[in-house]
Amino acid sequence: MSDTYSPFRSLPRTGVIYVTSEAQKLGFRSGDPEWCNFGQGQPETGPLPGAPARVESLSIRPDDQEYAPVGGVMALREAVAHLYNTLYRRGMKSQYTAANVAVASGGRAALARTVAALGRINLGHFLPDYTAYEELLDVFGLVSPIPIMLEASEGYRFSVPALRREIQGRGLGAVLLSNPCNPTGKVIGGLELRAWVETARDLECALLVDEFYSHYIWDEKFPGGMVSAAQHVEDVNRDPVVIFDGLTKNWRYPGWRCGWVVGPEQVIESVISAGSFLDGGGSRPLQVAALPLLDPESTRRETEAVRTSFRRKRDLLLRGLVELGFTVEEAPEGTFYIWANLSRLPAPLDDGMEFFRAALRKKVICVPGEFFDINPGKRRHGRSSRFRQHVRFSFGPSEAVLTEGLVRLDALLREHREA
Repeated sequence: MSDTYSPFRSLPRTGVIYVTSEAQKLGFRSGDPEWCNFGQGQPETGPLPGAPARVESLSIRPDDQEYAPVGGVMALREAVAHLYNTLYRRGMKSQYTAANVAVASGGRAALARTVAALGRINLGHFLPDYTAYEELLDVFGLVSPIPIMLEASEGYRFSVPALRREIQGRGLGAVLLSNPCNPTGKVIGGLELRAWVETARDLECALLVDEFYSHYIWDEKFPGGMVSAAQHVEDVNRDPVVIFDGLTKNWRYPGWRCGWVVGPEQVIESVISAGSFLDGGGSRPLQVAALPLLDPESTRRETEAVRTSFRRKRDLLLRGLVELGFTVEEAPEGTFYIWANLSRLPAPLDDGMEFFRAALRKKVICVPGEFFDINPGKRRHGRSSRFRQHVRFSFGPSEAVLTEGLVRLDALLREHREA
């Protein structure tokens, strides 16, 4: 095609995809032992002490070679509903059923289906938050994204009265958020999460909660290592609460690309309809293979193993970054990320993109903070990002990778301080 005309628009790579692509230009390949990937958005996937055995092979029955239903294999939808009822809704009159669940080929597909099913509404989203929300909130055209700023000075927390003011004042029809938050690690749980659900119910504003990190909980005030808005829903078919999760993070099977949406039956019907023209449904063999993973007791064992192993890695990386001179405004309560401020580092390493480029030369990957300053439609022009001096580090890799990465970052900083 000519340079002067093309029917296709240019689309940016976001977050992890961008930094990985830049690293690949310098020779990075997944699993390369020469690299320390602090930018990865997936947890380590190998065995953990105390965790259930990892699935290493699949046996596919002849009838599982067929297409899966767009809404997902019925047995998996039932298993997801049973898991939520067992973990979060014991003794409650209203229970989830398969009709409250839609299965999709990963988290982005689940989110895309749901956003495609929304009408012409104002949708609130937070800054900072998950990078993939940026294009997602712009591509379908019906939704008007409304940014809501979180402040480091307030611990990146957003109060319930402030939430109520935003919904009423800006006429929000829905609010989208990751909980725990990617990248800050802030968790909304307990009575606070109950109040968020009550506010959504009272003001008839849909609460779209991305819970992909909901089993990575480090703060002891959230016992059991899990949080979910499902615990505070009164009526599963009337409360405007829609939940996203999947095997990617909480079960540590990112390559399976198996996610789901949990919500009122009417919402799920629309989500499935959107899936019929967006993606056509997920992999039938992998959905069938996922069934044993969603056993509640197996899930608890996996979560406890994750909490033990990843808590140790969190403390290792947190301590190491602080000793190197990074500022961590809030220690993460959840996720496997640390949101670090670079303002105390020597120039030019006090800039997120400059730091990222310099770290690549040491074969260390991280994600500049400005990617989390999501800006659907690029409506905020000509302004420097509020998170220009931030970087997100992942403790998803093994302890050995974290330790080696800290050594390399130490060398990088020494070179600049001595220059």
